[in-house]
Amino acid sequence: MGFGKHLSGVRVPHNKHTSACKTVEMPVPAHVVIPMSQNIGAPCAPIVKVGDTVKVGQKIADSEAFFSVPIHSSVSGKVTAIGDFRNPNGSVCPAVTIESDGEQAISEEVTPPEYSDFQGFIKAVRASGLVGLGGAAFPTFIKLNPKNLADVDTLIVNAAECEPYITADLRAVLEDTDALISGIGRVKKEMGLSRAIIGIEDNKPEAIELLKPLCRGDLQLCVLPAKYPKGGEKVLIYEATGKIVPEGGLPADVGVIVMNVSSLIALDTYFKTGMPLVSKRLTVDGDAVAEPKNVRVPLGAAYGDVIAFCGGYKGEPKEILMGGPMMGIDVYDDTFPVLKNNNAILAFTAESCSTKKESACIRCGRCVAACPFDLMPAAIDRAVQNKDVDALSSLKVNLCMECGCCAYVCPAGRPLVQTNKLGKALLKQKGGK
Repeated sequence: MGFGKHLSGVRVPHNKHTSACKTVEMPVPAHVVIPMSQNIGAPCAPIVKVGDTVKVGQKIADSEAFFSVPIHSSVSGKVTAIGDFRNPNGSVCPAVTIESDGEQAISEEVTPPEYSDFQGFIKAVRASGLVGLGGAAFPTFIKLNPKNLADVDTLIVNAAECEPYITADLRAVLEDTDALISGIGRVKKEMGLSRAIIGIEDNKPEAIELLKPLCRGDLQLCVLPAKYPKGGEKVLIYEATGKIVPEGGLPADVGVIVMNVSSLIALDTYFKTGMPLVSKRLTVDGDAVAEPKNVRVPLGAAYGDVIAFCGGYKGEPKEILMGGPMMGIDVYDDTFPVLKNNNAILAFTAESCSTKKESACIRCGRCVAACPFDLMPAAIDRAVQNKDVDALSSLKVNLCMECGCCAYVCPAGRPLVQTNKLGKALLKQKGGK
């Protein structure tokens, strides 16, 4: 990786239209659909059945697999269906449909957790159902319990929010400041960390001014230039500490844990109230949306219901994204439900989401210049076409974090991110590293 050389990336339009929009609460929808695959790793299995009455915060699914966290009901009401759900990547998992009774009765299970040691803390974190809310959906209890815990000394708090349009984390910092600082303190204390660093881009001056007086001693503020993808985990670690995570390694390997601001706020909320992860703050934006907003919504709410709360469509949507325009996922229609790691719903008309017509690579090198990791996307593209596993391995395709910088700058309109994904899959299929 060429971090020491240039720390590349791209200048993208910020389009932070909703930065001044305070979070509003969405009314409870008529029903929610809660898929059982909401974290990296194994999906959960439902522990409720059709006809059961459930309450807010009640556990409705779990798994004995290590890479898994429980799932809870976001509404009170009746389970009306348990059936197959198709994810955007084509995989299928079960999903629980709950018809809301509109009462939002809280489950008796919702009580602040008690613990007396570190393993009790980790057990409570798992029970919260928390995953990385910045988009990765990595189970938080695993992140906070690395094998080399004694070697970890730094918590990096990701407040960069470098994706265009999205302002949900900004609003989290501005509206839930006390919970954020409290969550940072709890993680530092329980993990025995010596310092925490909040990384935030300089296009969020109001949040920076709010945080400055709070960041002193072992809590530091690292203001980053607003250049995508400063919020990428490995990029942020380098910016904040100068450390480089090795290929195939984890942040803990260089003594660091990275958590998103919304994850820390959700963690603090759980330990104070006992309410697990059952709702999300989302940015709803795009030129097809009538009234862009930041909205808190129940998990499992349909995109169509959320957009209806934002005034509905003012133009025919051609693309609906889960997340931002650089790393977001295109969903099939607006019946798609809000997931744990969902931080935005963006809807665009055909006019605003047209793409370049794909043509042959002209070997201009722009993709190489833009890549934060000094990879060679054009060469990876050729290796994928040739199914050259050895070349894919030597070109370090597994280092790609799929940030989209290469595709963004490509004048030939080549789908380089998708090609890199295919390269990773091909390497895995052939047993390469």
